[in-house]
Amino acid sequence: MKILIIDDEPLVRRSLMRALISRGHQVIESVDGIQGLEVWTKEQPELAFVDVLMPGLTGPQVIQNLDQKIREKTKIILMSAYTGGDQASPKLIENADLFLLKPFDDIFRVVEVAEGLMKENSGKIN
Repeated sequence: MKILIIDDEPLVRRSLMRALISRGHQVIESVDGIQGLEVWTKEQPELAFVDVLMPGLTGPQVIQNLDQKIREKTKIILMSAYTGGDQASPKLIENADLFLLKPFDDIFRVVEVAEGLMKENSGKIN
């Protein structure tokens, strides 16, 4: 599976990348929202991990700026360490398929959840 990680935190990107690659996935990374939107449009991943708060464009802004046809082909997992204010509100995450809080307790559990999300969509989960 082709997976995009858009996050300005190197440790988050590196941890997710290592865990995903160890499970046989192709991983592309981006360090901010502007670059992430460009990479997403070019690579058209099946799954994207997107941080909520980043330089340039926020995660929700990246999603809003995507071409609808590209958006429909990608499952989106929004992530955030910030839970105050409206950062995790239903309106904010309405365009995501899943919302995860950082830091992750178990990175491999995060990967399992992401894989489950993809299997759910393809009808492989009973």
